[in-house]
Amino acid sequence: MTIKLHDIKRLFATMILGVVVALGAMAQTDAAFSHSWLGPGYYNPAAAGEHNAIHMTLGSRMQWVDFKHAPMTFYLTVDMPYKLLGQRLGAGVKAEFERIGLYTNTRIGAQIAYKRKFGKNKMLSVGIQPGVFSQTFRGKEVIMPEDEAHQGNDEAIPKQDVSGTAFDANVGIFFSHPRYWAGVAVTHVTNPGIELKVSREAIDYYEFRVSRGYYFMGGGNIPINNTLFEIQPSAMFAMTQNMWTAQIATMLRYNRKLNIGVGYRHKDAVTAMIGMNFKDAYIGYAYDYPISAISKATFGSHEVFVTYNVKLDNREKNKNKQKSVRLM
Repeated sequence: MTIKLHDIKRLFATMILGVVVALGAMAQTDAAFSHSWLGPGYYNPAAAGEHNAIHMTLGSRMQWVDFKHAPMTFYLTVDMPYKLLGQRLGAGVKAEFERIGLYTNTRIGAQIAYKRKFGKNKMLSVGIQPGVFSQTFRGKEVIMPEDEAHQGNDEAIPKQDVSGTAFDANVGIFFSHPRYWAGVAVTHVTNPGIELKVSREAIDYYEFRVSRGYYFMGGGNIPINNTLFEIQPSAMFAMTQNMWTAQIATMLRYNRKLNIGVGYRHKDAVTAMIGMNFKDAYIGYAYDYPISAISKATFGSHEVFVTYNVKLDNREKNKNKQKSVRLM
């Protein structure tokens, strides 16, 4: 039997994706967006209400596009500031849809942030995001090889479509200033266990445990004197019980409109980014080129991010206007 190079690449890609999915089942993590500096609310609910507007962020990531069933994530956050009994607050919602291998994840949550202003243009926020985590495993699509080296059956793998839902929550602290920002967040605080069943009435189930994620983020805005250029560095460190990652990025902005930048994710990928600021919107694109062994089977990952602000017509809120350092 002759083995072609194309067949070897397909086998290699399938093996890698299988390992990734298996690791995901043991230690679920959130998507690692190269645009993390643009949408901190994905990880940290305390970032809700940072803009003096109804702020919307739509993010999408298509990872390892050459793979069948490769990870694909879409999310939307909508948030705004408001006052209640004289206290500064932020409120928002987050919805996320993700497909990875034979898993489909849906997460929906409400974000509430308490904000305290101190010093000049400094804001400290504490936030929480209660919600639900729903998951489906498409067991009917499982293909088990049957030969001398394989049993063709594994009781640990569902042969039917199973699904389940569990309570989920994120918490965080966020600090902002017109020239810099930082945040700490914990996702999936309750370490939820999702019981995947054929139906609600079924007795037998498969359990999927979602690991907590710990995120440390920060960034800044550095004007270059006597020019129309600004440098916007950012960094994020993330970890779960079994793994960790770190990434950095630097954007160069010209005339507060054109943005170009580069990024690096530890032992994973290098990133090229470009974006454009409009009056109330931002559109950005990022391309990740893998530098790990997976580069033998894929040409990379793609991200598209869009933000849009609907201005609030409120004189009292506009009185102490504070722009986000990420969109100034």
